[in-house]
Amino acid sequence: MIDVLLADDQALVRGGFRALVDSEDDMRVVAEASTGDDAVRLTLEHLPHVVLMDIRMPGLDGLEATRRIVAAPRASGVHVVVVTTFELDEYVTEAIRAGASGFLVKDTEPADLVRAVRVAAAGDALLSPTVTRRLLARVAEATRAVAPVPGLDGLTPREREVLVEVAGGLANDEIAARLYLSESTVKTHVSRVLTKLGARDRAQLVVLAYEAGLVRPGWAG
Repeated sequence: MIDVLLADDQALVRGGFRALVDSEDDMRVVAEASTGDDAVRLTLEHLPHVVLMDIRMPGLDGLEATRRIVAAPRASGVHVVVVTTFELDEYVTEAIRAGASGFLVKDTEPADLVRAVRVAAAGDALLSPTVTRRLLARVAEATRAVAPVPGLDGLTPREREVLVEVAGGLANDEIAARLYLSESTVKTHVSRVLTKLGARDRAQLVVLAYEAGLVRPGWAG
């Protein structure tokens, strides 16, 4: 079972998400939070696989709550997906920098939200190619110079290739087709890149690849 925690200050939104999640055979809601502080406390208490996190909440906002969850050693297996009404570039960038595994807007189709929970629980990043390109552009604006990325020199040429494709927003099967590899081989490469770079998930790989200068605006896609 995939355990899910809902963090949103609107009871109606939480109720809708709960009905959607609990209707699936392989997932369940284990707790609900109406504030960022409660989201952090309940996450550390229940250790869910996925937290669906609103940004705008009373007191501690969802971005800071995400940072605190990601920073907690005992929550290393928790993946945060930011869900908000506002599809603003700065929110996308800040959410990923805070450690979120993905970003969704609240008018996402129900089937896509359910898929997002499964993708995040599996440790993959939930970033559409469009959002990925926007994220890269925002990182480019904030990062005028190429920054050293610890562990980058330890990547093999093939692992660098895979990293560039991940930064372009491609899924494992798409990378496999582009590089003429099996999907399982791509998955192995991605896992090794994550380990070598000390990245939490694919979303952070996007930022690291951009900051290292491996990808520039217009390259993705």
